[in-house]
Amino acid sequence: MKMKIIIFSFGFFMMASIGFAQKKNEAKSIISEKVAIKKYHNKEELESMQKGQLLGLYIERIESLVKTLPYIAFATKPGVTMTTLGIPNDNDNRKVLDNQFEATDDYIKATTEFQNKILPYSDTSKLVSAILFYEEIMRSLHEYSEFH
Repeated sequence: MKMKIIIFSFGFFMMASIGFAQKKNEAKSIISEKVAIKKYHNKEELESMQKGQLLGLYIERIESLVKTLPYIAFATKPGVTMTTLGIPNDNDNRKVLDNQFEATDDYIKATTEFQNKILPYSDTSKLVSAILFYEEIMRSLHEYSEFH
């Protein structure tokens, strides 16, 4: 009986390890699924919001742009992987992409900390204008992808 349990446990461990290794080597999306803007706003909507809400939208849009702009030569929406682009999905390329994601996350973290401290001093009307500007860039990126 003990031998059956040991064999079963070993088999389960091996299957779990293989599944983990396959997932680790799976082609990743170059653009994160989390960059989509859920809702675009007009000036009137933004002007009716509290400054705290505006700060959140501003930071969210910066994050979306930072996670999209470096990759527009490849794609402007999530779902495109190195494999889809014909880039070998080997260890070196996955490592470079992971390093890029990590650097981007570090930048976003630092920028968000800065924005949370300094942005509350901004003029509300300029904050509204900046959000509209960032949203227009995101719309333009989606139109850009439709032309190519």
